[in-house]
Amino acid sequence: MTKTSSVAGPRSRRLFAAAKQRIPGGVNSPVRAFNRLGGSPPVIVQGKGAYLTDADGRRYIDYVLSWGPLILGHAHPKVVRAVQQAATKGLSFGASTPSETELATLICKALPGMDQLRLVSSGTEATMSALRLARAATGRDIIVKCDGCYHGHADYLLVAAGSGCATLNQPDSAGVPASFAAHTISVPYNDVAAMERVFRKNRGRIAAIIIEPVAGNMGLILPKAGYLKSLRELCDAHGTLLVFDEVMTGFRTAWGGYQRLCQVQPDLTCLGKVVGGGMPVGAYGGRRDLMAHLAPLGNCYQAGTLSGNPISVAAGLATLKQVAKTNFYPQQAAQLTRLLTGLRDLAAKRNIPIQLAQSGTMWGFFFSEKPVLSLADALQSDTKRWKKFCLALYRNGVYLAPSPFEAAFWSSAHGTAEINQTLQAAALAFDDC
Repeated sequence: MTKTSSVAGPRSRRLFAAAKQRIPGGVNSPVRAFNRLGGSPPVIVQGKGAYLTDADGRRYIDYVLSWGPLILGHAHPKVVRAVQQAATKGLSFGASTPSETELATLICKALPGMDQLRLVSSGTEATMSALRLARAATGRDIIVKCDGCYHGHADYLLVAAGSGCATLNQPDSAGVPASFAAHTISVPYNDVAAMERVFRKNRGRIAAIIIEPVAGNMGLILPKAGYLKSLRELCDAHGTLLVFDEVMTGFRTAWGGYQRLCQVQPDLTCLGKVVGGGMPVGAYGGRRDLMAHLAPLGNCYQAGTLSGNPISVAAGLATLKQVAKTNFYPQQAAQLTRLLTGLRDLAAKRNIPIQLAQSGTMWGFFFSEKPVLSLADALQSDTKRWKKFCLALYRNGVYLAPSPFEAAFWSSAHGTAEINQTLQAAALAFDDC
């Protein structure tokens, strides 16, 4: 494996410079700018299987996988074929299609308690719409979330939002009126007592708790045993809706999502990423009585020109039919566990403190002496060591998220060869940091 002086090669740097002339910061989503790693990203021209190739011809084992959707890897033949076949019939109709009902039925059968769903075009649309529905159904205004959990960029959700925001300021973004953020309360993740205090102070005013059941936008952080069950009980006691944001974890951690693993049934679930197979898709759904508040049945309005478009639906159906196969998730999780065991052993041999976490085909790590259970813990991790480690991995052909506060992902296109190559690169990277 050869080392280079920069993450980005000369052609990538030229392309990125050109992008900055026409696109703010050169990117269409902020974390892609690689600011934490020096600000000059590789410009990607192809993805195939477990690999990305940049404009300079450098090849990387990809653990970002388009930030989660590509559970089958890049350009899976059955997904590509499904998209091509759908495209020959038209790109979008703005009308009902048989395939959108097929996808909705498949998802509803996979998730406990989901009677109906509405397809949208992004995870942000899903969470925004689900919380509007929660307010309509309860007649209340306040939403409670957790510090570091990102639920899309709707104004009132940019409060302690983690990832690219990764700050405790309220609100996180300029352009968000304080009056919007005032209807959102953020408390530490994994802290039941803090949630109870909020409910006591705002009795009868809280419409919903929205939570990533496994946090993926402050790094991967698992819920404490019993934490999600306690939230369910708290919501039941106060007439509040529990909303699981499974945009990231849905069909990533297990068939149907993390709610199947934790055996806690939310009132509403938000989905995205895997259910679109790499195309723009979001969804939200739940009990029939709640979904009946949506227009045209009820007076809670939500609409979208491209919602349920046949190309995205085709990609989602093709993907879900593959991951529905028996033992898909146990087999892929076992492979990922091999990788994490190897990383843990390499760090231990060098006396480097590292915390590694896994949920299904999601994983993450922090350079920290102690377990990471909240955003505060994540912010205390050694981000300087993380930067050295990640830069070394990039130089040696391993592509990770350019932020210490993002989850990583595994796909069925990854295997023994990729594990071995990653561990070789990691050994060099640990030596560098």
